[in-house]
Amino acid sequence: MFGFKKQKDQESVAKPGLYLSLKEGLRRTRENLLGGLSGLLARGRAIDTATLDEVEECLLVADVGVEATAELIGKLRQRHKQHKLADSDALYGTLREEMVAMLEPVAKPLNIPAARIGPFVLLMVGVNGSGKTTTIGKLARRFQDGGFSVMLAAGDTFRAAAMEQLQSWGERLRVPVIAQAPGADPASVIYDALVAAQAREIDVLIADTAGRLHTRENLMEELKKIRRVVAKLDATAPHEVLIVIDATTGQNGLVQAQQFQAAVGVTGIALTKMDGTAKGGILFAIAKRLGIPIRFVGVGERADDLRVFDAGEFVDALLDRDNSA
Repeated sequence: MFGFKKQKDQESVAKPGLYLSLKEGLRRTRENLLGGLSGLLARGRAIDTATLDEVEECLLVADVGVEATAELIGKLRQRHKQHKLADSDALYGTLREEMVAMLEPVAKPLNIPAARIGPFVLLMVGVNGSGKTTTIGKLARRFQDGGFSVMLAAGDTFRAAAMEQLQSWGERLRVPVIAQAPGADPASVIYDALVAAQAREIDVLIADTAGRLHTRENLMEELKKIRRVVAKLDATAPHEVLIVIDATTGQNGLVQAQQFQAAVGVTGIALTKMDGTAKGGILFAIAKRLGIPIRFVGVGERADDLRVFDAGEFVDALLDRDNSA
């Protein structure tokens, strides 16, 4: 099995600055969270119930969500009753430990069987403006770096700009892009792309779809149609339905994920624009409510800024008390 987790580990060895880029990408959320916690986490400060109430408020402000916050604070209160939170250092360590424990079950890298027969079909979904097409380009580059051949399918036929953007990525990466005229049936485009991918023995087919408003039932039905049509060529396809969520939308991103999950069975999440929000805590709300694997987090514009999600690394960058980034 080839996994992006392996690739991430190799990158971390080769580029020690990657953690710093993640830390910088999470700067606004960290400042929002630690700004409220800074006094509470002052080294050596004694901890009381009022302190935990303030921690709870800070987590909610960072958009960690009611359910996730309640679980985290519940664990802290339990430790406090057991006299295991003697001071702020113990509080900090316990908060980190519980945050990692909450995220680890969904920190699952996207793995592709190296010896599979036929293309691995990756269906990309999400609303307009989530950064879906850019994420496709970054993923295509990561697949190439992993030794896979890639093809793109321009299934967003309603926006000419989306097709042009995807074709631009194709030219930049030198990967084929299957497209039809604007307004064509998206299911037909993706079907043709899979036929072509099979004929050319392509390893990975990444299929774009229109940025659907999750409240539009007819557009969700179209996604279901795409799934049915693709399954005619490969009963196991699509092998991954990856939803791209804009982190700046906060709790609305959770609603989007729930709607798409109900319609097409989302199997993975890419959370983009983490560097543009002070409420990156939404990731905890998604983990707690949905339990869908979080494959990637985007913390910038560069290709390297689409990071394979790692629970420990993410929490360390989020809670880093060093002000150098």
